[in-house]
Order: sequence, then C-alpha cells, then structure tokens
Amino acid sequence: MNFSSPSDVTPVVDRSIMLKGGPVGIVLVHGLGGTPVEMRMTARGLNKAGFTVYCCQLAGHCGTEADLLATGWQDWLASVDAAYHRLKAECDTVFAGGLSMGAMLSLHLAAKYPDLAGALCFAPTLWYDGFSLPWTRIFLRPLIWTPAGQKYRFVEHEPYGVKDERIRAAVIKSLMSGNSEEAGLLGTPSQSLQQFWKMIDAIKPKLRTIKQPVFIAHAREDDIASLKNTIYLQTHLGGLVDTLVLDDSYHLVTIDRQRDIVVDRAVSFLNFVGARAKT
Repeated sequence: MNFSSPSDVTPVVDRSIMLKGGPVGIVLVHGLGGTPVEMRMTARGLNKAGFTVYCCQLAGHCGTEADLLATGWQDWLASVDAAYHRLKAECDTVFAGGLSMGAMLSLHLAAKYPDLAGALCFAPTLWYDGFSLPWTRIFLRPLIWTPAGQKYRFVEHEPYGVKDERIRAAVIKSLMSGNSEEAGLLGTPSQSLQQFWKMIDAIKPKLRTIKQPVFIAHAREDDIASLKNTIYLQTHLGGLVDTLVLDDSYHLVTIDRQRDIVVDRAVSFLNFVGARAKT
C-alpha cells in the first residue's frame, strides 16, 4: 500500500486545541483513531498550572476511515514534529506527551530532538495486551498481513477504556454518533494497525538514546495495554523515569476517574524538571 504525504490527505476540520500560558510549552498527542478531544481535560489542567498547551491533530484523523488509511505513521510523526516547531517558536522550553500511541509518538520526538525537555506518557502502548482483549490477540499481528487480515477492523468494545460508568456512557454515545471529529473512529482498520506496529518497531531501538526525563501514568487494570508496557519502558529508556500506577482507572487515564491525579503528578514532574534545569 502506498501512503500519501500529509498534503495529499483529504482536508478535514482542524480540531487542534491551543491554550496559551507561560513560557513552558507542552505538545499533547492523541491516540490512534482518536482526536485532540481525548487530551482536552489534561490540557486544561496543565494550562491552569501556567503552561502553554497545544493538542495537535494527527494527519488523517478526525475524518473518515479513508482519510486515516491515506496516511502512515511517518505522516502522524510529521504532525507532531510540526506541532513541536510551532511551540518552539513561541516557548522557551517544550515538552511532549500523549495518550496510548500518542505517548509513543512523543518518545519518537524525544529521540529526534535532544533539546526537548522531557516527555509525558499516558498509558503508553507498545502492545495491545490488556485484560479486555481475547487471548487470540497473539495471532493478530501475523494474520493481519494476510488477504483476510486486510479486512480486519479493531472495533472498540466494553469497557471502552473507561472504568467510570458515567464517563463510559458518554464515550459510547459519542462513538456511536458517528461524529469522528469529536469521538474518533469506532473501528481501526488493519492497515493502520500495521502502521502502528511499524512505528513501534522504529522507536524500540532508540529508547536507550532518550536521556530526557519521562513521566508515565498507567493504570494497573488497563483494558487495552497492560502495565507490562510501562515496565518495558522503565527498563529500556535511557534517563530518569517517574512512574504513577493508577488503581482506579482503565486505559483512557486522561478522562477516567483519576484524571485529576494524573494532572497533579504531571505538573509536579514538569516543575521538578524545570527546577533541576536551573541548578
């Protein structure tokens, strides 16, 4: 499959979120098939603490499945790269962070730019191995390259990454509405999963080169990506790793029950890194 450059992708509404604040900027990146909306609560919390926050929109997202399929992981990374340079022009210091796949894209950015101050990884995902996924997932990667696998869709299902039942109901309502600009796509096509795996294969050998401090927030009961993902990063990243293990959330830690704890710890981490840089 030939992937187009971002300029060839069907135009979609720009759902990026910019919240102006102080001289320290943070790029926040949503997950695969998601939208900047899933980072909105975190962005508001960080902005309230004085940071400038930019939730960028990845190429091919917030549109149709065809829009997503017209892009590959390098297009998604190019979106993050552009967001980084936008904040770099406005802020003295820039961090990057993201949810799920977005967390891994932020680590790509850290590997590429040593002057990036640090990374915030919310439910970082290298593998889909959470408790809600069937054991047959171990066959997914080899089978997805077959003709039959090309028709596969990774469809969201209970508990939809959310432990809080009230919030989950709102997420389900948004997903079922078909409004991908707000809720993202209900199903992720196999070709996009292939691109996700290529992105992970590309970053894993570079993890040791990432010397910047990294904050990780991960739920112990993550239904999509188990805590093993964070343990892997803890043992392979090249710098300081500050980890928060949540006991009352599922995968979408930026919107679930303990989202305020996530923001508070992220702010503490950002302030710590800033203070350490001044010594």
